[in-house]
Amino acid sequence: MTRPCHARAAGGCLEPVSPVNTVGTAPSTAPPAVGRALAVVLSLLTVFGPISMDLYLPVLPALTGELRAATSTAQLTITACLLGLALGQLVAGPLSDRFGRRRPLLVGVVAYVAVSLLCAVSPTVETLVAARFVQGLAGGVGVVIAQAAGRDLYSGGRLLRYYGRLTVLGGLAAVVGPVIGGQLAAVTDWRGIFVFLAAVGAAILIACLLVFRETLPAERRVSGGLAQTGRDMHRLLSDRVFLGAVLVTGFVNAALFAYLSGATFVLQGVYGLSPQGYSYAFGLNSLGFMVFGFTAGRTSERWSVQGTLLAGIVMCGAGAGGLVATAVLHLPLVVVLVSLVTLVSGVAVTTPPATSLALADHPDIAGTASSLLGVARFAFGGLAAPLVGLGAGVAPLALVTVTAAALGALAHAAAVRRPAHVAAVRRPAPSPTPTADVEPGLTPAGR
Repeated sequence: MTRPCHARAAGGCLEPVSPVNTVGTAPSTAPPAVGRALAVVLSLLTVFGPISMDLYLPVLPALTGELRAATSTAQLTITACLLGLALGQLVAGPLSDRFGRRRPLLVGVVAYVAVSLLCAVSPTVETLVAARFVQGLAGGVGVVIAQAAGRDLYSGGRLLRYYGRLTVLGGLAAVVGPVIGGQLAAVTDWRGIFVFLAAVGAAILIACLLVFRETLPAERRVSGGLAQTGRDMHRLLSDRVFLGAVLVTGFVNAALFAYLSGATFVLQGVYGLSPQGYSYAFGLNSLGFMVFGFTAGRTSERWSVQGTLLAGIVMCGAGAGGLVATAVLHLPLVVVLVSLVTLVSGVAVTTPPATSLALADHPDIAGTASSLLGVARFAFGGLAAPLVGLGAGVAPLALVTVTAAALGALAHAAAVRRPAHVAAVRRPAPSPTPTADVEPGLTPAGR
């Protein structure tokens, strides 16, 4: 098999790798225009899966009542979608390496539209759980294709920052989803929200048909199939630092998704917020995620990757500790809100440095590495989400989040710390003109 040559772009320059033979083609203004449109589509694909998981969270209590399901059973709809998102990336990644990016993407988006409509008409919670799993599978296709397309198009240090941006966008979508869902809850029920998701999927399908062209030409596709993918994954998982970064990513996102699953019952059930009030609380978390995610990108590059990662883990622990204190001392709503925004912001702070640490030593298989990061994020989240439904009040959410934060800290201490290589990761091949040729719509992470 052949792999893209990452040495072709010098010093981290973000040069598009042409997917076709362009010998004799005169320069034109077309590529920048295509680049702008492609940037938007890639961003849409990145948030495709996460927002599908979270958009209906504000109406989850109403869904539970209408389908006469137990709280823990209703939360399996979240778990099913998370596990589907994880498995979808594992399946779609190798398929796109073999058959190209465009065909698997179109199949995945069409399936997403159809299954979203099936979710809308589900008569029982069991049917909805099954449909949500398939919806997650389809959403995972978009997430991994966005990552793989970046590997096809870009190289050098900006490739790493590109993957960091996609990760932050995906995490941000997980927080923004309930905000949008809360506003939709004012005009429709949970079935209408799934119809809305089907409409969003149809719009993305049209955008892909019009904009997304094949980024992996036939001569660069792999022929090793699953065997080669297995060898690549073995190489990655044998890297102590990569494995540690994946575990940290998985554990802090387990805390995030436990919060997304349980906060709706805590804020509405325990503290009496309306769906709209709940969406405003999530809006506060969205703001924290954006501000701290952007700040973490800058501090990772200009100060310390390791220091920024540790700061994020400490913030996650502090937020989870506030929830524990609330469960024990029955503290007021403001303490819960501050604890939640601290927890969510901590996850945002860990994202750029963890991604940089994971990808820095594996530029030739960055797509596979990114897929494993995505699998950890959604699989760990899928396992943690139903645990917060096993009890009542704030205590289950507090216990799950504080355990996840503690395990993330242990993973960092045991595997991620690598003083000999920190300097190499902290400043990954700066370009002489770092922002001159960045495509519109793709804000450089950490700049």
